[in-house]
Amino acid sequence: LTMECSEEAGVSPEATAFVLPLGATVNMNGTALYESVAAIFIAQAYGIQLDFGGQLVVFVTATLAAIGAAGIPEAGLVTMLIVLNAAGLPTEGVGLLLSIDWFLDRCRTAINVWGDAVVGGCVDEMVFSKLDKAPTLPAD
Repeated sequence: LTMECSEEAGVSPEATAFVLPLGATVNMNGTALYESVAAIFIAQAYGIQLDFGGQLVVFVTATLAAIGAAGIPEAGLVTMLIVLNAAGLPTEGVGLLLSIDWFLDRCRTAINVWGDAVVGGCVDEMVFSKLDKAPTLPAD
């Protein structure tokens, strides 16, 4: 569906076929954002003060966990445990998120898909459109 919408928006089929499958695998920026904010929420809910180093651990771990997250529903909750363990936060805090994660999952999926589409458009504009204008060598 994303590929069809990108092509309808004017992105070349070459850029779409190259960027979107790759982005669906590694571009999980919505998941990384969710895990970072959720970990800080859990820390505050338990009265734990995260210093700058703790926040940095949360952000780096959330980014790496998001890259490794599967593109399936509720996968963010599983990788959330990795982030909480790395930051020394209680993993029981995931229970606080269970009741609203069905909604947050849709939001982070929308962010992930939108990010893939934007990168596809940028790659099309910066790379593939220039390839179309590049001079060709004459055949001998």
